[in-house]
Amino acid sequence: MTTSDPIADMLTRVRNALIARHQKVDVPASKLKTEIARILREEGYIVNFKLAEEGAQKTIKIYLKYTATNQPAMTHIERLSRPGCRVYVSSSDIPRVLGGLGINILTTPKGVMTGRAARKEGIGGELLCQVY
Repeated sequence: MTTSDPIADMLTRVRNALIARHQKVDVPASKLKTEIARILREEGYIVNFKLAEEGAQKTIKIYLKYTATNQPAMTHIERLSRPGCRVYVSSSDIPRVLGGLGINILTTPKGVMTGRAARKEGIGGELLCQVY
């Protein structure tokens, strides 16, 4: 299946897996998606992720995180910048998500990072998504 927005496809697969209470979800791999999964793991929204090769296609296995009461660790994951409407921000314009309780994920000249890290580095970039 080809999609015009592979990042939105990844986020939708994760969102649907959380609603269905799956333990893991498989996503077609790319460097950008791997970096997004790394940030989600570092911020505590997923348990772990692994790169797997199934034939010629590489996939990312994302292991989802739930609380003791079986509630998802992330309640909201939303794509902000789309291929038809890119959203770029400077370091001073990076929005805070829920007053600092959530995160933004940005692509910057120094790589993929959270909004908090980009603000600290003093660099802006393209707002990919927000998670809380």
